[in-house]
Amino acid sequence: MPYRSLMLKLLSAALVFGAWEVAGRIPVSYAFPTFLESMQSLLGMTLDGSLFKAYAETLRPLVVGVSISAVLGIGIGLWIGLSEKFDWLFSPIFVVMQTAPLAALIPLLVMAYGIGLTSKVFVVCIMAMPVIVLNTAGAVRNTPFSMKEMARSFLASERDVILKVVIPAASPLIFSGLRLGVSAGFIGAILSELKITPTGVGDIITYSRSIADYPAMYAAIFSIILLAVLFLNVLEKVELHLFKGNNRGYASD
Repeated sequence: MPYRSLMLKLLSAALVFGAWEVAGRIPVSYAFPTFLESMQSLLGMTLDGSLFKAYAETLRPLVVGVSISAVLGIGIGLWIGLSEKFDWLFSPIFVVMQTAPLAALIPLLVMAYGIGLTSKVFVVCIMAMPVIVLNTAGAVRNTPFSMKEMARSFLASERDVILKVVIPAASPLIFSGLRLGVSAGFIGAILSELKITPTGVGDIITYSRSIADYPAMYAAIFSIILLAVLFLNVLEKVELHLFKGNNRGYASD
């Protein structure tokens, strides 16, 4: 099964990259380079160190924003899942945050906090936190009632029920929410660099587009997708290791 999964992944990548190469050679647009040209540009940026410098800048708001979202998101999600009144009061807010075009809020954040790190962290948070909150709340809310009643029948306090029954039972779904939150955080980090001030990888994309260096632009975009995929696959492996027996299947399997 692992060998078959790997072969399917490689076949899928070969089809996508092959189609990219063909489309670039036709060409479908003068602004659409071939896959090989983009990879050559990516190799050049890697060797001269410019890509690493860019990611050092891009990962700062991503790490800070995802960390804040994880701590606050899990805490708020637990509270929503455990309290019907809190659920009724705050769940709609995060549902709206998840569905609304939050990119429209970026100009307001810039007006309030400027164009520095704070605004970019806020963008990452508003992208990642709703996913984490709603997944955590749903996991807590759907903890089997029989497990909680069994704990209470053994004279467990409400604190023990939460710490020893609810949280362990909800942990797999909470971790899945974290994984999805990291994915949304990647989007927020790049979006903030494109919309607030061009720094990091966003600066490479913006500058390359301005001088019509399209291979470099596509190489930077490809590197973002590659890093996100690799990071999410690592999180999937960690999740499978931590929660054996709770494998619900993944798109990458």
